[in-house]
Amino acid sequence: MAGLELLSDQGYRIDGRKATELRKVQARMGVFAQADGSAYLEQGNTKALAVVYGPHEMRGSRSRTLHDRAVINCQYSMATFSTAERKRRPHGDRKSTEMSLHLKQTFEAAVMTQLYPRSQIDIYVKILQSDGGNYSVCVNAATLAVIDAGIPMRDYVCACTVGFVDETPLADLCYAEEGGGVSSLALALLPRGGQIALLQMDARLHQDHLETLMEAAMTACKGVSKVLDEVVRQHLQEVSVLTGE
Repeated sequence: MAGLELLSDQGYRIDGRKATELRKVQARMGVFAQADGSAYLEQGNTKALAVVYGPHEMRGSRSRTLHDRAVINCQYSMATFSTAERKRRPHGDRKSTEMSLHLKQTFEAAVMTQLYPRSQIDIYVKILQSDGGNYSVCVNAATLAVIDAGIPMRDYVCACTVGFVDETPLADLCYAEEGGGVSSLALALLPRGGQIALLQMDARLHQDHLETLMEAAMTACKGVSKVLDEVVRQHLQEVSVLTGE
């Protein structure tokens, strides 16, 4: 797919959005009563479910225990039906392991782990439908699940994938744009302080374009944070009505 096809002369993308426009985000918190925290999030046609257990005592090898903070354990997986290609996805394949590590690094930068020494926090994220930006959608869903679990964070951690087409940065890439040979990067940001939790690039990008793309990614992440904040406030209102507070 040529770059020209991804952005029309009028400045519209293949799904009708403008260059800096985010996909529609819909989310619900507290979808599983059995978990300490949970959330379901749709970002465009990408859909993810996140579940959080903990903080709890360390399980398995005690040698992993940290005496000054909690250990964060992340597991990423994709449902067999999440893509048009119905292939079996073995647990622990290379891509899932890499994504789990990225999620772990992201939430270690955001969760106040020092409040829970000798403990473990488990974050499980599953992609139910994949249409681009899987890492970003997982981070956004997991953020809501961690908040639902009542685990203190330094700030919302919001993520977005951005790309570069015809000298124009595109925010929140869909699957067709990711597969269209676009130079892209995924950014996880703590918006209030502007702290970068994770920056991932899978393709070459000229250094002259890096600053422009980073600015577009940070702006997009701040846009996502406003949406997540609205979701949290709406959830708190619903809970307070149910509990009569």
